[in-house]
Amino acid sequence: MRIGMGSQAIFASVALMIAGAGQARADLPGPKEFPKYKEKVDRGLKWLATNQSKDGRWEGINGQYPIAMTGMAGMALLMEGSTIREGKYRENIRKARDFLLDRVQPNGLIGNPANRMEAGVYMYGHGFALLFLSSVVGEEENKEKRADMVKKLERAAKYSHEAQTSRGGWGYVSAKDGSNFDEGSVTITQVQALRAARNAGIVVPNQAIKMSVKYLSDSTSPSGGVQYSLAGGFGGDSGRPALTAAAICCGFSAGEYQGDLVKKWLKFCQNSLNTIGDGRRLGHDEYTHYYYSQVVYCLGDDRFKKLFPDARNDELILWSKYRKQTYDAILDSQSNDGSWGGNQGAWGIGNVYVTSIYLTILQLDKAALPIYQR
Repeated sequence: MRIGMGSQAIFASVALMIAGAGQARADLPGPKEFPKYKEKVDRGLKWLATNQSKDGRWEGINGQYPIAMTGMAGMALLMEGSTIREGKYRENIRKARDFLLDRVQPNGLIGNPANRMEAGVYMYGHGFALLFLSSVVGEEENKEKRADMVKKLERAAKYSHEAQTSRGGWGYVSAKDGSNFDEGSVTITQVQALRAARNAGIVVPNQAIKMSVKYLSDSTSPSGGVQYSLAGGFGGDSGRPALTAAAICCGFSAGEYQGDLVKKWLKFCQNSLNTIGDGRRLGHDEYTHYYYSQVVYCLGDDRFKKLFPDARNDELILWSKYRKQTYDAILDSQSNDGSWGGNQGAWGIGNVYVTSIYLTILQLDKAALPIYQR
C-alpha cells in the first residue's frame, strides 16, 4: 500500500513557507535552555572555525569529501547566527561560500567528479553545497556578486534535476554515471537542498520536486518505513528509521504536517525511534539524530498529540524530552578540544562530519535558518 501526499497541496504549502521564510515567529519558544549548553557549543564552533583550511574548505579524514564537509560545517556556523555580513564567524562563512562557488562546473555540478576525494559520491557534496549556498545568497549586498550567485545556483538546481533517476530519486552519482541507481539518503539531501534553494528565490524545476515526492511515496513500505533503495525493488526491506525520519523532514519542509504519508512515517518512527534519546546507541546514529532531531523539533511538545489524539503519554514524541536526553548525551561525548567523533569519527569520515551534525542539532532552538524553523 502506498499513500500519495498530493502534489498540489504540497506546492501550495511550499508557497506559503517561502512567503514566510526568514520572518520572526512569535510562537517559537526560543532558546530558553540554550545557556545551559552555550559554553560547550561555543567550544565546538571554535574548533570548527579553527580547523577550516585557508582556502575555505573543510575535509574529512585524509582529505575526504571536501564539498560535503564544507557545506555541512558552513551550515553549523550559520546556525550560530553569523552571516556573510556580520557575526563572529562571518569570515569563515565567506571563505566557505567562495570555495564552493569556485567549484560550480559549467553544467551546474558543485564539485569535481575527477577528484578522487569526491568521485563516487559527488551528489552528496552537490546537495550539501547547494543547501549552504542557498542559505547565504540572500545576504549578499553586492548586486553583481548576488546575480552571479543566483545564476550558479539556478544551474546547480537544474543539474540536480538532470541527475535525477527515472524513478525520481538520486544516487551517489548522477543517473547517467550511476546506471540509474538511486537511494534514500542522497535523495533526502537533494530534496532539502532544493527546498532551501526555492526558499531563497532560486528557480527550481517543478518536475524535480514532483518526481521526488513520488519517489518517497513509492519507497514507503506497508509498515511505513522508507527503504534504502527503490532501484532494486522492495525485497525484504521494511524501511530504515533514519531514512524515514529524513523523509519526514522533507514533508515538513514542504509544509506538509498532516498528510497521510507523513503520519504513516511518523508512526513508523514512533515505533522505531521513540527511545532514541534514552542513552541507547544505534548504528550510524549521528546521521539518524541529524534528521530525527529536526523532526522532533518541528513537532514541539504539542503537535504529535494533535496528529494522534489517541496516543498514550508514553508514546508521545516530545521535543523537551528528546532535547534533554539527547543534548546531555551529546555534550558528554565531546572531546577536550571541542570536537566530536573520537579518533576516526562516524563511518571513518572524521570529526568535522560529527561535529557539524551535533552543532546543527544543539542549535535548533536558535531558529536562525528558515530551513530548520518550525
